[in-house]
Amino acid sequence: MAKIQPLPAASPSPFSADECQSLHLQGEQLYTVWMKSLVFNGNGCTVYGADGGVAFRVDNYGCRGGREVFFMDRAGKTLIKIQRKSFGMFRRWEACRCFDAGEGFGEETRPWFTVDKAGKDGSAAVRMHGGGRAYTIDGCSRKSDYKITGAGGGVVAAIRRKQTASGVVLGEDVLTLTVGSQVDHLLVLGMVVICGLMNRCL
Repeated sequence: MAKIQPLPAASPSPFSADECQSLHLQGEQLYTVWMKSLVFNGNGCTVYGADGGVAFRVDNYGCRGGREVFFMDRAGKTLIKIQRKSFGMFRRWEACRCFDAGEGFGEETRPWFTVDKAGKDGSAAVRMHGGGRAYTIDGCSRKSDYKITGAGGGVVAAIRRKQTASGVVLGEDVLTLTVGSQVDHLLVLGMVVICGLMNRCL
C-alpha cells in the first residue's frame, strides 16, 4: 500500500483554541499513522505525510511488542532504534538516534531519550539524554487519543482517530498526528512508536 487518503487541506485541528495557541498553529503539520506494517504478516506501523505518501515506517519482524524495533524512512534507512530495557510494571524504553558514520564505517547510534510509565493515569514520562527538556505523554494507555506536553505544560503534539473529509471516523488503527512547529517531529514520532509498543499495537 503506497498511498493512503491524503489529509484534506481544510481538515479541522484536533486542538482546543488554547492548545492551538500553545502549538503555534500556523506551523503545525499533520501525519496519518496506520498501525499496520507494510510487510505481509509483519508487525509495525506506517506513517504517511499530508500528501498521502509513505514518509516513515516500522517493520517489526519479531513478535508483537518486540524488545527492539527500528524506525525508518521510506527508503528503509534506520533513523531511531528503540529498545525495551525492563519488564513487568517497570518497563522502560530507550531510543537512540541513528547516524551514518561516514567513510564506509556504517552506522552509529547515540542515546536520545527514554520513556517510562509514570502512573496509574496512563501517562508516561519522557526524559532526554543528558538532562534536556522533558515531555509528558498524557493518556498514552488510550491507544488512539492522547497528547504530548512540554516541560512548561503546553501541548506540542496530539494524536486522535482519523476522520475523513465527510466526518466518518475511521478504525482505531488509523490515526491523525498533529505536531506543532516548535518541536522535533522525529522526536514526536519516536514517542508515538513507543506508545504503540506500550499498548502492544505493533
